[in-house]
This record gives sequence, C-alpha cells and structure tokens, in this order.
Amino acid sequence: MNWISDVVRPKIKTLFRREVPENLWIKCPETGQMVFHRDVEANQNVIPGSNYHMRLGAVQRLKITFDDGVWEDVPLPEASVDPLKFRDEKRYTDRMRDARSKTNLQDAIKVGVGTVEGTPITIAVQDINFIGGSLGMAAGEAFIKGAETAIARNTPFVIFTASGGARMQEGILSLMQMPRTTILIDRLREAKLPYIVVLTNPTTGGVTASYAMLGDVQIAEPGALIGFAGPRVIEQTIREKLPEGFQRAEYLYDHGMVDMVVHRHEMKATVARICRFLTRQPKPATLPPVQADEEHVAESHPA
Repeated sequence: MNWISDVVRPKIKTLFRREVPENLWIKCPETGQMVFHRDVEANQNVIPGSNYHMRLGAVQRLKITFDDGVWEDVPLPEASVDPLKFRDEKRYTDRMRDARSKTNLQDAIKVGVGTVEGTPITIAVQDINFIGGSLGMAAGEAFIKGAETAIARNTPFVIFTASGGARMQEGILSLMQMPRTTILIDRLREAKLPYIVVLTNPTTGGVTASYAMLGDVQIAEPGALIGFAGPRVIEQTIREKLPEGFQRAEYLYDHGMVDMVVHRHEMKATVARICRFLTRQPKPATLPPVQADEEHVAESHPA
C-alpha cells in the first residue's frame, strides 16, 4: 500500500476542497448567458440582460404579488388520490408523494387572499413543478374554492396559469374539471366580480381549453408558450412549418388572443390597476415604489 498516494494525498485534497452548490449559476435558456442565481432570484426570476422569464413556483408567485409578501392561505378540499388505480412507469400514488415532497403543496393549485397595492384580491396560482401543473380533481376543487372565496369576500379573482393540460392519470375525471371550473366563472360574472387570467410559460392543453382563456382580461408574461397542442405536434399533423414565434405571448397579442403582454416587474401594478378599474375603487393615496427601472422593464401593451 502506497501511503503517500493512497492516504496522504486524498486527505490533503479534502482539507482544501470547497463545496460549491450545484445551482450557483443559472444558464439562460434563450441566450446561454450564465448568471449568478442570487441575481436572478433578486430580479424575480427574470434573467438580467435577456429579460427571459424563468418559471416561478406557487409560493414564489404569491410572495411577489401580495403586499409585503403576506397573504391568508385558503384551505382547499381534499380529493381522491388515485381513483383509477393508475400505473405507468410508476404508480400514480408514488408520483403524488414525490410531487408533494418536492413542492410542499397538496396539489397543483394554491389559493391565497390578501391585498395587492391595497386592493383585496383572491389569487390562485398553478405550480408547474407539481406534475406539470396538470389539472386533476384536486386542482379543479382548488379553482372552485378560490372562485367561491372571491364571491364570499366580494373580491376580484385572479389566476396565474402554468400547466401542461389535464392529468392523464385521472382520465375522464380530470376532463370533467373543465366544465366545472367554467360554471364558477359564470358565477363570478353573475356576482359582477372581475376574473383576471395571467398566462405564464407554459399554458397548454385542457387548461387553455377552459378557464385559462375565459378571463375578463387576458394578460400574458413575455415569451410564454400558450396553446392547446404543442408546436411540434401541430407541425407533424399539418406537415407545414409554423410562423416565427407561433403560440408565444407576443404572437397571440398581435392576433387578438390576449389583451396585454406585461413584464413580471410590472405585473403586480398592472393587476392591481385593472382590479381597481373594474371594481371602481379609488387609487390608494400611496403606492409602493416601482421594483425595476425602465432598463429592465419590457414593453407592456395596453388593452
């Protein structure tokens, strides 16, 4: 046994080794730019320079939207965990357990009530990290509970969508959530309460085919993929090359599918302003300072 090479050298290397976190740097998916992760977090998960909007979890979204990052969690009803006893590469119950452990959420939608620039608002957020933000029975119940809470408290209802569509592990039971959520949107309109949809990257499938496109005002984050089927599936079906930027937020705005494309730094102020306008509430005497200067704020399109 060679003590110099087998024992002494490894101990010396261990002595001077520095542990470096794996997520110390973030690579911009659009430009390939390497950015220090703390700079991205401080910039609301927007890449400085390219303005690429990274995905946000439900809790992160609520923190940057509600005043002082404070809100009241709305208790959500439980749903059957595995009604079809579904199994593909792994059991559905195992997927649910892993998703709950990863996100600390019970399902793909989280609902909170609080104030946004002094205006009381009920907000629901889909978390793309929970099985792709898919719409199942529990997520449908969460949407319904959020809408009912808005009606009970007489507040606007805002949802931030991020989803790959209906949850296949629940079969037709997930598809049934599409008409159920639509009924609650009708109830919001009967109560004369605003229903605002903020489309984030990505919003596709059955979510787009239901409550995601039924808002009184449709807002999208820059570069968000929004559609029913994905671009690759469409190209393979019609055997034609799609236009540049097809199904992206800016393309949809140019073709009248969304009302506004708003940078994340301006989203809070925009949502609050629209809710005040639609509920005829006065502008607060004092507003919080703008979170980003003009250099970092992308163009916002008026409705």
